[in-house]
Amino acid sequence: MLCNWKLSDLQQPLAALDCQGEALIQGVSTDSRSLKAGDLFIALSGPNFDGNRFVASAQQAGAVAAIVSELQPVELPQLLVKDTRIALGQLARLHRQAFEGPLVAITGSSGKTSVKEMLARICEQRGPVLATRGNLNNDIGAPLTLLSLQPEHQYAVVELGASGRGEIAYTTDLARPDVAILNNAGGAHLEGFGSLQGVVEAKGEIFDGLQPDGVGVVNLDDANAGYWLERLEGRKLRTFSLSSPMADLFANHLDTDEDGCYRFVLNTHDGQSQIKLQVMGRHMVANALAAASAANALGFELEPIRRGLESYTGVAGRLAPKPGLNGSRIIDDSYNANPDSVKAAIRVLASLPGTRCLVLGDMGELGPNAAELHAEIGRFAAEQQLDAVYTAGQLSRHTVEAFTKSLAAAGAEAQAQAFEDKQALLQQLRPMLDSQTSVLIKGSRSAAMEQVVVGLTAAAGNEG
Repeated sequence: MLCNWKLSDLQQPLAALDCQGEALIQGVSTDSRSLKAGDLFIALSGPNFDGNRFVASAQQAGAVAAIVSELQPVELPQLLVKDTRIALGQLARLHRQAFEGPLVAITGSSGKTSVKEMLARICEQRGPVLATRGNLNNDIGAPLTLLSLQPEHQYAVVELGASGRGEIAYTTDLARPDVAILNNAGGAHLEGFGSLQGVVEAKGEIFDGLQPDGVGVVNLDDANAGYWLERLEGRKLRTFSLSSPMADLFANHLDTDEDGCYRFVLNTHDGQSQIKLQVMGRHMVANALAAASAANALGFELEPIRRGLESYTGVAGRLAPKPGLNGSRIIDDSYNANPDSVKAAIRVLASLPGTRCLVLGDMGELGPNAAELHAEIGRFAAEQQLDAVYTAGQLSRHTVEAFTKSLAAAGAEAQAQAFEDKQALLQQLRPMLDSQTSVLIKGSRSAAMEQVVVGLTAAAGNEG
C-alpha cells in the first residue's frame, strides 16, 4: 500500500454516513476468503449476493475494519456508506493520487492484454511495474488493480474493459492516466453497447480521464481513428500504423519465420529498430506498435523498447503453439473470442503450411446479429482457403453452414461439421491429425474451448 490509512481518515473522502471504531489499514480486500491480516474488508453487494453477510467471516480471517452498506453486529470497526462499490472506487482514486510514477491505461475491443504485457516488458527495462492481473479490468477489477500499487512500483499499466457505456468513463476517472491507448474497436460485446458506434464512443471515453498534460495513443489503421482524433483535439498525441508513414510510429519490411512470428522495422521520429517478435500473427505487430507508442510517449529510447518487445513470449490461451497428437501443431487461442480477433487468428492459421483446420466455439455477447456474425466467420474462413472447419455450440453452427455454402459456390466440397458435444468433436478430430496439420482452437470464455486444447494436447502427451 502507498497509503497507510486510519479508518476515520476515510469518513470524509468517502462521504460515509457513520464511522464506528478505529483501525490502521494495511491493505484492502473484497473477498473474505483471501484477505490478509490487517486488511480493510469492503462488503460489495450485487443482485445475487450481499457482502455485508461476510463481515464476521472477514473479521475471523484478520480484517481490521469493514466498509459496509448496513452496520453489522460484530466487534469490528465499520464505516457505513451508501454504496460500497462507489466507496471502492473512491479508495482507489485516493490511492492512485499518491502514486508518483507514470500510469498508462489501455482499452480496445481486442489486443488489450497483449499490449499491456508488451508495455510491461518494456517498462521493466527501467524498473518495477504494476500491471493488471488477468482480466481485472472492469468497475471492480480496475479499482482493485489501482489499490495494488506499492511504493516500489515505478510504472503502472492498467487495462480498462467495459460491458456498456460509461464504464470506461468511470474507471479512467479513477486511474487518471498519463498515457491512454485506444487499440481498436470492433464487434466485441455488442450486446452492452447497442451498435458498433456505441462501442467506438464507449472506448473513446478513456481519453476523458487523461491528465492535463497526458498523451492519447490512437491506431490510425482503425476505421474509427478520425472520431478519436477529434475527441483528442488540442491534446498531446501519438499515432501508430502498420503501414502509413504519416503515423508517429509505423512498421515496414514485415516478414515471418517458419513459426508465423513476425520480424519488422519499427520507425519513429527518433530512428529505426529491427524487431523480432516471439509471438504469432500480423496483428501482434499492431499490438507491439501500440505498446511502443506509449513507451515513446513516456520517453523510452528505441533499445529498451526493442528489448521489451522481443522478451514478450505471449499469454496463455492467446495464439500459443503447442505440440499435438501425431506431431500436429495446436494453436491455443481459447482464452476469448470476438469477430475481429477470430479473423486475426484465422489469418495466422492461413499463413501456415500444410492442412489448416479451424475449431471454433460460440462467440458470446454479440446481440441480435450473433448468427450473422458467426456466418461471416465461415465466409472469411473460406476466403482464407482454410481446409476444414469444426465447431462446438449452437451459434457456431452458422459458421459451418456459411463455410460449406461458400465452398459449394466455388465448386468445392467442404470438410466441415458442427457439434453440440466437445467429446464427439474430439473423437472426430483425433484421427485426422498428423505432422502436416495445424489446428486453431478459439471461442469465448463461456465456450470453454480450453477443454478441446487439453483433449488434443493431452492425447499427444500420452502417445509415448
